[in-house]
Amino acid sequence: MENETREKFIIPIGPQHPALKEPGHFEFSVDGETVTGATVRLGYVHRGIEKAAEERNWVQDLYLLERICGICSHAHALAYSLGVEKLAGVTAPPRAQAIRQLVAELERVHSHLLWLGVSAHEAGFDTLFMFSWRDRETIMDVLEGLTGNRVNYSVNVLGGVKADIDDARADAIRRGIDFLEERTQHYLKIATSDETFLRRTRGVGYTSREQAEELGLVGPTARAANVARDVRVDVPYAAYTDFPVQMTLDTRGDLEARFVVRIRELFESYRVVRQILDRLPAGELTARMPRRIKEGETVSRIEAPRGELFYFIKSNGSDKPERIKVRTPSICNFAVVTGTAKGHQLADMPMILAGMDPCFSCNDR
Repeated sequence: MENETREKFIIPIGPQHPALKEPGHFEFSVDGETVTGATVRLGYVHRGIEKAAEERNWVQDLYLLERICGICSHAHALAYSLGVEKLAGVTAPPRAQAIRQLVAELERVHSHLLWLGVSAHEAGFDTLFMFSWRDRETIMDVLEGLTGNRVNYSVNVLGGVKADIDDARADAIRRGIDFLEERTQHYLKIATSDETFLRRTRGVGYTSREQAEELGLVGPTARAANVARDVRVDVPYAAYTDFPVQMTLDTRGDLEARFVVRIRELFESYRVVRQILDRLPAGELTARMPRRIKEGETVSRIEAPRGELFYFIKSNGSDKPERIKVRTPSICNFAVVTGTAKGHQLADMPMILAGMDPCFSCNDR
């Protein structure tokens, strides 16, 4: 009797695919419906931003680098500003540092709610997708009222910020946070109790703590595997020393844990935002910055919504940087897709990919 053989296939997903909101190319080797291997190819959104930064002055680069990503634009502007200020020996005033942290936490709420909707859509849960994006408009309106913009907020300037908070604006932020906190309770209940949703998340894409450490995962993806790694806690910046956050951890390491960690982080952001509004320091918004930055190099690290954002900045003493290198959290977390795909069903791949909250534009630049 002839041995029965099963033909193996390679299934491409991307660069253009309904499961991808940005271009990336994944190849999954499958045996029937079971994935036996995975590879990823990136770089489809490369725009040469790092090279372009060398041709612009320090102020112009602030607005260029902010456009690396539309979802975490404040994170990029903040990391860059902190690095340039460190080179210049300038410290932004306490009020400016607190406002920077406030906008960073509001942006985290925006990013996590956007991710929640996209991930729910990949699971076929379009009701949750529409509800979370509807509620996300609340935080978008808050950010627009505070900064004048819904995408690239441009709240940072070198040496401080250019957006202040008065009593009326503070009350508007509190109202938005109060509404979102109630809605987030509902989302946490869905993510932990809806049977259909749990079939797509519980035990799927499991990563142990040891695997997460070995792969170098960062952000909520790492904290869902019980890796205590958060730049806001480990190396506080801006006003995080005065308004500290509590790290959110989970021990399960699967997709369900990644949902729970991100949703619970929203509650921590709400708490910190209220605390900043209640104890916002008085004083100036900016400190004087030199036009030319003295020669030297530095590293700036912050906790973007997806994890550690890393900036290397080198100055040759002129009014333009000699080199700026950006390492985004997505490049670290893509390993969770290729590293955990084997053994899962092909239908789980879009959820595993969405679960690490990829940003191709950030990664490719």
